Amino acid sequence: MEGRDIAGLIDHTLLRPDATESDIEKLCEEAVQYGFASVCTASCWTALARQYLDSKKSPVKVCTVVGFPFGSCLSDAKLEETWDAVEAGADEIDMVINVGYLRSGLLEKFEKDIREVRMASGSAAVKVIIETCYLTDEQKVLAARTAKKCGAAFVKTSTGYGPAGAKLEDVRLIREAVPDILIKASGGIRTYDQVKAFTEAGASRIGTSSGPAIMAGARSESSY
Repeated sequence: MEGRDIAGLIDHTLLRPDATESDIEKLCEEAVQYGFASVCTASCWTALARQYLDSKKSPVKVCTVVGFPFGSCLSDAKLEETWDAVEAGADEIDMVINVGYLRSGLLEKFEKDIREVRMASGSAAVKVIIETCYLTDEQKVLAARTAKKCGAAFVKTSTGYGPAGAKLEDVRLIREAVPDILIKASGGIRTYDQVKAFTEAGASRIGTSSGPAIMAGARSESSY
């Protein structure tokens, strides 16, 4: 695996709260340059990313986070954010689960939160961020199965804002337990060797802010 094969797996990500308009434009420029799968931004930048990529006639997708980074907002807020993101041109929605609902055993509320975002997303693919660092193995599997049940395309391991990011054992666990859902590994992936290891473990997409460094064969010191 090398070159464009790696680039096509990467969601080129910028979710810092201090990101500026010029930062987002640079993110999009790099994504076009390297041929990344998508740019992943906060919802306030969806329209800008869509406009930039369309102006370049680029196939790079626009990925928008919803309920980020904690997932503990009202489901109605996630719905509104999803609708607005899709209207602004998002191709993919990365939504954060309500971790508290899952850990409390409020499974009907937990499932409803995911299902409603999936329905609101229309044709946009949904990746469900389960924030594995807060969950037991049993909860990770339950979250992945629920995401699949609700029609999500992917389970995503982490927001990058929790105490830990992606772990190979979590990807392997989900791949074995829910083989028919795609997995996005994110959080702390900064090198080519890590990308290779996570894809070999079963990940189909990599979320990272270190894409250009990975393509150059260097190690980034980015936290995501």
